[in-house]
Amino acid sequence: MSVHIDIEGLRPEAVAVVPSPLAELGMALHALSEPAHHPGLQGWVTGVTARLDPHLADRMCEADFLWRTTFSDLFLPWAGLPDRRTLPAATLTEELDQLDKLSDEQFVDAAMEFTCGSCYGDQGRTTLSDPETRRRALELAAARGPRQLRFGERLLADPPTIRAWLRQFLRDCEEAFFAEAWSRLRHQLAADARHKTDLLRRKGLAEGLAAVSPAITLDPAGTLITVDKLGDGRTSTGDGGLLLVPTSLGWPHLMVLHRYGWQPVLHYPVGSPELAAPQALEQLALRMTALSHQVRMRMCRHLARSAHTTSELAQVLGMTAPEISRHLAVLKKAGLITTRRRGRYVLHQLDVTVVARLGSEFLEGILR
Repeated sequence: MSVHIDIEGLRPEAVAVVPSPLAELGMALHALSEPAHHPGLQGWVTGVTARLDPHLADRMCEADFLWRTTFSDLFLPWAGLPDRRTLPAATLTEELDQLDKLSDEQFVDAAMEFTCGSCYGDQGRTTLSDPETRRRALELAAARGPRQLRFGERLLADPPTIRAWLRQFLRDCEEAFFAEAWSRLRHQLAADARHKTDLLRRKGLAEGLAAVSPAITLDPAGTLITVDKLGDGRTSTGDGGLLLVPTSLGWPHLMVLHRYGWQPVLHYPVGSPELAAPQALEQLALRMTALSHQVRMRMCRHLARSAHTTSELAQVLGMTAPEISRHLAVLKKAGLITTRRRGRYVLHQLDVTVVARLGSEFLEGILR
C-alpha cells in the first residue's frame, strides 16, 4: 500500500518548498485534540489547554473531526485553487483569503472528508451536486454520531455560514495561542525550506525527496513518486506543480494531499530525530508476522539471552535441526537475528535493539 504521484513532465522550477501558517495551525489543533500522537508536544499542549478560554474550547470540540484524525485539506486551500500552482501565503490572514476562494463544492467535500469519506478521488461527483453522494454522506455522518450529523446537515444546507464560522474560529485560535507559537516555529520552518530548496537545485529531486523522508522515493525514470503509507492513492501533477510543506508540530505524520483536481502536496515533519530512518511498512509487517509464531517466540526467548547454534536450539526446544533452520530463516529474513561464525559453528542471536524499536516503529507506521 502506497500513495503515488505521477510527475511526468514536471519542470524543476514547479517544485516548491514553502511553510504554511494555516497548515501549521491545523497541526496545532490536531495535537491539541490528539496529544497521544505527539508525546514530544505534551508540555506545549498542557500549557495551551490550561489557559484556553472555555468558550473557545467548546467551539474547538464542535468540529474537531476536521483535524482530529489528521487534518482536513481545508488547511491546504492554496492547493485547490484553479491554476494548481498557487503557493502558501506568508500570513494566516492571507491564507484564510485563499480558503475563501475555494468553491462551495470544494469546501464541502474537503470538510466532509473525515466525517464520511465522500468522493475524495472522484471526478465530477460532489456532495452538493450529487443526490446519492449527499444521501450517503449524511448516512455515514449519522453513523459517526450526532455532532457529525448536525455539522453535515448545516454544512449542506448553508455552506457560507459554516465557512464564516470556521474563518472566525481560526482567527480566534490565532489570537489565543497560535500567533505566539507561529512566531517561534516559522523560523525553523523557513530554514528547513531554504535547505530543501537548495538541495533540490544542487542535487535534484531524488535526493531532495530522500531528505524530506526516507519513506518517499522517486523511480529511476524520475516520473513517479511513491510514499510508503498504510493507504492507497494516486494523483498527478499534470500541468501544475508539486508542493513540499514542512511542519514543526507534525511528527510522526507524513501526509500526502492527493485529492482529485488539487495540486499534490507532501506535508512532512522537521526537527524530529526519530524520523531519521523510518521503517518500511513491508519490513515492519514481516517482522511482526515473524514474531507472531509461538515456536519463534520461544526461540527468541533463548536467543535474547545468548547466542545459540542450530543444534543447541533443536535440543532445548525438542525439535529437529531442519525445523529450527526454517524458523531461523524467517527471523533472519525479517532482520530480527544476527549470525556470526565461531570456528565451524554458526551462532545466532536476537537483535534486541531491533526488537525494542518495534513498538515505536509500529506506532510511527500507522500514524505516518
